[in-house]
Amino acid sequence: MATVELTKENFEQIITDNDFVLIDFWAEWCGPCKNFAPIFEEASEKYPDIVFAKVDTEAQQELAAYFQIRSIPTLMIFRERVIIFSQPGMLPGSALDELIGKAKELDMDQVRKEIEEQQQNQQQG
Repeated sequence: MATVELTKENFEQIITDNDFVLIDFWAEWCGPCKNFAPIFEEASEKYPDIVFAKVDTEAQQELAAYFQIRSIPTLMIFRERVIIFSQPGMLPGSALDELIGKAKELDMDQVRKEIEEQQQNQQQG
């Protein structure tokens, strides 16, 4: 599957309409981003059930600021509209495969329950 270019106009719709979205925050001038691009593209072909999306942090500065992207490339995973992973740095293909496998295995009911508990604890503390 080809990657989708995310903008502030389509971001919410892509996240809302898809249960698993893997996002690469990148920039044209970034060497590691260029090295990571073929790995990301190859993974997008391998996992057609996942939406692979890219955010050009130069063109979409509002999105980069909203998600507090301070280093690129940064990978972010949304599952069922919840951010379950966000980390700067490029990954080799095998590590990306491992990350995707672990993200698929997550019990999202349990994740939502833990988030709710954390939010309740923060409100009480």
